[in-house]
Amino acid sequence: MPSRTISAFAAEEERRVLSLKPVLAPAHGRYGDHPHHTYDRWPSDDPDAPLVVLLHGGYWRYDRMHLTPFAAYLSRQGFDVLLPGFRRSGGAGGYPETFDDVARIVDTLPEGRPYVLAGHCSGGHLALWCAARGLLPEGSRWHTRTLPTSVLALAPITDLTATRRDDLSDGAALQLLGGEESFARRLPEVDPLTLLRAAGTTGVPTVLLHGAADEEVPLTQFSDYAAVHTDLRTVVLPGTGHYTLIEPEAPGARAVAGTLRELAAAFPPGRADQEAAPR
Repeated sequence: MPSRTISAFAAEEERRVLSLKPVLAPAHGRYGDHPHHTYDRWPSDDPDAPLVVLLHGGYWRYDRMHLTPFAAYLSRQGFDVLLPGFRRSGGAGGYPETFDDVARIVDTLPEGRPYVLAGHCSGGHLALWCAARGLLPEGSRWHTRTLPTSVLALAPITDLTATRRDDLSDGAALQLLGGEESFARRLPEVDPLTLLRAAGTTGVPTVLLHGAADEEVPLTQFSDYAAVHTDLRTVVLPGTGHYTLIEPEAPGARAVAGTLRELAAAFPPGRADQEAAPR
């Protein structure tokens, strides 16, 4: 497949956002024993501040540092923000470790509080997958009835089959699932679109937000997912690319913050049932 070609607009957006200086979080913690089982936290002085758990992108390969400026921005907007790391493809992660870690993150870090699970790009894939874990067979290692309060998927990868077909990021989907020989067998457990086909909904309030000028993830990934998810809310930002959704102070990031506020405003009072013991 030929190398990906993008417009000057998209190239400049990508360069500008991914070259932002990382921001050191004021607090850090651990949720497990592996060196990657860490998280950064931007706590709020307001005990009633909405909690956002933020899953970073990078095609399941790269670390979370590029998302620290955005996490700090959300903190300034009044959110209590958790930005966890997890084992990643090409190193200690991939299938099943990446999914083990993300499941553990959402089962333990919210500590019983209502929260929005947000993710960008491949982090959006993981957020949508977390919302669909209740659709997995009860014998699955990731099946649970403890689901996120709500999900905001930012320009997410929704379809691993299409990601493989289009060879996004040089075989990232194949690498995540362990190669050609295991892709088809593992896909039904971890692909949001596949999990939704029969059920039509995860039962979790979900918003898919993307830019109309996204040149990183094909727009068909968003429309195909929306066609299957019967109660999904979709927000499309005109003239907006893939990366300005996570660029502090950019119009796309302001739209993200506004959507997070809308989701948090619908939090039910008291969610003791959200609490889960660490795995």
